[in-house]
Amino acid sequence: MPHPSPTQGYLLALLIVVIWSGFVLVARMGGVSPLTPYDVVAIRLGTAFLIVLPLARRHASRPLFAPRPLALAATGGLGYTLLAFAGFHLAPASHAAVLLSGFQPFAVTLFCWLVLGERPSSRRSFGILLIAAGAALLGARIVRAGAGDWPGDLLFIGASLCLAFYTVLARHWRIGPWAVTVNVGLLSALIYLPVYVLALPKGLARAGWGDIALQAAYQGVLAAVLQTAIYMRAVQILGPSRMSMLVALVPPLAALGAALFLHEPLTATILSSLTLVFLGVVVGNKAPRLLPKEA
Repeated sequence: MPHPSPTQGYLLALLIVVIWSGFVLVARMGGVSPLTPYDVVAIRLGTAFLIVLPLARRHASRPLFAPRPLALAATGGLGYTLLAFAGFHLAPASHAAVLLSGFQPFAVTLFCWLVLGERPSSRRSFGILLIAAGAALLGARIVRAGAGDWPGDLLFIGASLCLAFYTVLARHWRIGPWAVTVNVGLLSALIYLPVYVLALPKGLARAGWGDIALQAAYQGVLAAVLQTAIYMRAVQILGPSRMSMLVALVPPLAALGAALFLHEPLTATILSSLTLVFLGVVVGNKAPRLLPKEA
């Protein structure tokens, strides 16, 4: 089989940007619905479990509850999902757009340095600084306004750190995209759903079937299963550092979508923040044809 080209990785990354932009909007819709964060996580993980279960014989680890699959489920499955959905109940989608995805280049670069020993190039470092400036601009606005969104913003940052660590671990251990998808889907559901049924607050009875179906289709099928497999394949081709720079394109699309579809304010400060993030992505990446594959 021929080695995949960087262009293939960039096409997959573009698809991830589109899926994640929609994820921010759909998750925020769940956050303002009668569903609790625990309900949305249960819907996401339960739907994903049903989809990946037929694939378990071929792709699941033996044994399933081994340290590496558990580490991936704890970070990319449970940690990221629980923190992100809790944040959507406390902060707007525009904040999630910047902090969940825009924070990825910094977080992935940090873990690449700590885990893989990879130092960023000067060009990529400058791009990361621009992205960090965009996130800091949004944070400064929140502090100045004394807004009550900061707990949700901290949860988004925590979710972004979990996702970054998960991305670097999967690359470091060289686990295939479908193996990651199946292991994380199975383990996350097996760990979380019993706790949810027995102990966590629920709002399913107050929610409409439309809210539940939307979260199941987008979160369970598209985001938890298809997005995971596509994302890990793109990371295989491009490397975690480059992929994280491209994921930072999500904020401009998601924040604009939040303004159009959720009627959230799109202020000058948010626009400036998103512009800095976009410029950071452009500066930190060259044209696909000029990019050698990362080691």
